[in-house]
Amino acid sequence: MDLRQMEVVVAVAEEGGFTAAAQRLHVVQSAVSSTVRALERELGTPLFDRTTHRVSLTPAGEAFVPAARLALRAAEQARAAVDLARGRLRGTLTVGTMQGVWADLHKPLAALRAEHPGVVVRLRQAAVTDLRQALRDGTVDLAVVALDRQQQRGLVTRLLSHEEMVLVSAPRRALPGSGPDGTVTLAETARLPLVDFVPGWAIRLSVDRAFRAAAVERETTFEVNDIVAAAELVRNDLGVCVMPASIAARFPDLRTHGFDRHAPHWKIMVVRPRGETPPVVAALLRHMT
Repeated sequence: MDLRQMEVVVAVAEEGGFTAAAQRLHVVQSAVSSTVRALERELGTPLFDRTTHRVSLTPAGEAFVPAARLALRAAEQARAAVDLARGRLRGTLTVGTMQGVWADLHKPLAALRAEHPGVVVRLRQAAVTDLRQALRDGTVDLAVVALDRQQQRGLVTRLLSHEEMVLVSAPRRALPGSGPDGTVTLAETARLPLVDFVPGWAIRLSVDRAFRAAAVERETTFEVNDIVAAAELVRNDLGVCVMPASIAARFPDLRTHGFDRHAPHWKIMVVRPRGETPPVVAALLRHMT
């Protein structure tokens, strides 16, 4: 068994098929199939159930893939340690982000690029629940996300920012009951047509938590999984939306209203798995404040 075989099996598992894995690895499909068959013969058991329409892991495959990921990760770290000892750093760094959460990530990435041009950075955008699992699986090395305390278990976190959310509306929409300072209550917000983000999004989790704390029930009019789509719905006065102030600032043509109390809020953190920090991760962390 060698690292290349492990890489091929992991690719098939993650891509969900042999053709997609071959495209990812830049080889022909027959090479992927033959590599998997050779490893299955060596192990004495199939790693994949193959049907006409899908490829899925067998119980043996489910056990093999996480261990293979760890082995590949260890090999990458070993290569990076040798490169670092020679005065240079190479390797691949996978950074996870959520839609709407950027936290000026381009600045530390630019500094990393200037310091270590041999490091390849892959950005992966996903929901917070998927990124949390990816960190634990080892498919993401570092993530910039919004987590609550329960979601932080098994992970190392560092706070980057903490901000309240605001209500965003079309300029021409008059909000009944808003105070002289433009603030609104969650009860008043619940009576308006609401644009919500899909369950699993960190913004949605924070908004749900705030409404529960205020004992206010609400109904969603539109549910979206895209920041720009939410802004377009608001811009055309189809509803109002609760979002972090830093995101609302990207749409200066829309009106923002603070909450007088029980304002939803979120904490942006840089997160990594527990354990020894790989050199490429440590190099990026040094530039993150």
